[in-house]
Amino acid sequence: MRKFAPTELVLNAKNQVYHLGVSSKDLSTKIILVGDQERVSLVSEQFDSIEFKSNHREFFCHTGLYKNKRISVLSTGIGTDNIDIVVNELDAAFNINLETREEKPNQTKLELLRIGTCGLLQVDIPIHSYVLSDYALGLDNVGHFYSINYTDQEKELLKSIQDCALFPQHIIPYLKKSSDNFLTKFETNHTIKGITVTSSGFYGPQGRALRLPTYTKDLQEKLQRFKHNEHRFVNFEMESSALFALGTSLGHSCATICLGIANRPAKKFSSDYSSHMKALIQHALERLID
Repeated sequence: MRKFAPTELVLNAKNQVYHLGVSSKDLSTKIILVGDQERVSLVSEQFDSIEFKSNHREFFCHTGLYKNKRISVLSTGIGTDNIDIVVNELDAAFNINLETREEKPNQTKLELLRIGTCGLLQVDIPIHSYVLSDYALGLDNVGHFYSINYTDQEKELLKSIQDCALFPQHIIPYLKKSSDNFLTKFETNHTIKGITVTSSGFYGPQGRALRLPTYTKDLQEKLQRFKHNEHRFVNFEMESSALFALGTSLGHSCATICLGIANRPAKKFSSDYSSHMKALIQHALERLID
C-alpha cells in the first residue's frame, strides 16, 4: 500500500484532514456540499437530530439523522480551488488510514451532492427552476492538474464546443459528466438538465464587465446559441467541474442541483429566494435517502 508523507497528506494535531478538520467517523458517506456557511444550518435544521458539528475556516460541517438515514452537510466556500481541497480531503478521510498514512485496500464510495445557486443561460428557463448539471464545462484549470480519463462522449462534446470558438484561445476548458445513476435520483418532470459552465470567477469569467474591460463580453450570447444533439448550456456556477472531474475519477458518485436565481438573457434577478432554497433542500434530502 502507498504511504503518504506528512507534507503530502497534511493532518492536524487531532489526526484529522488538515483544512476540513474532520475524520471519517464524523461523516456520513452521503454528503451534501454547499458553498455558503449559513446554508449548512439551513440543511441541518431539517435533520431529526445532529450528532456532530465542526467549523474550521470556511469549512462548516454538521452530521445527523434525517428519517433514520445518516447525512452530512459541509460548506465548501466559493470556487473550484476549494473543491480541490474538499474532494481530496473527504476521499482521504475515508480511503487513507490517517494513523499509518497508508491507502486502505478497500475503497469507500461517497455520494457527493452539491446544492447551490446559479445564473440561468436560456431565456426559456424560469427563475427559481431546479437545474441539474448533466455535464460541467470547466473554465477553471483545476482539472488540468490531474490525470483524468475522459470518455469518448465527453471528448466529442468538448470538441463540438471548441469548434464553435466560444472562448478566447488562451482559455482551455475541460468537460466532465456527472454520475448518471446518482443524478437521476434528483430528476423530476419539473427539473431542467443540461451543461453547466463552471467559471473561475463571478465577473469577467461569467461574461460580466464593470469598469475593467474583458475578453468575454459576448460569452453569454455564444453560450446561449450553442447546441449539440440534445445538449445545450443551461447555467453558470463556480464549483461543479472540479467536483465531477476529481470526485468521479476517485470513484465517488457526484451530482449538482442548483436553484436558478438570475436569468442572464432576460436580465432578471430574484429579489428573495429563501423559501425556494428551503424547498430545494427538502427535495434533495428526500431523493438522497431514497
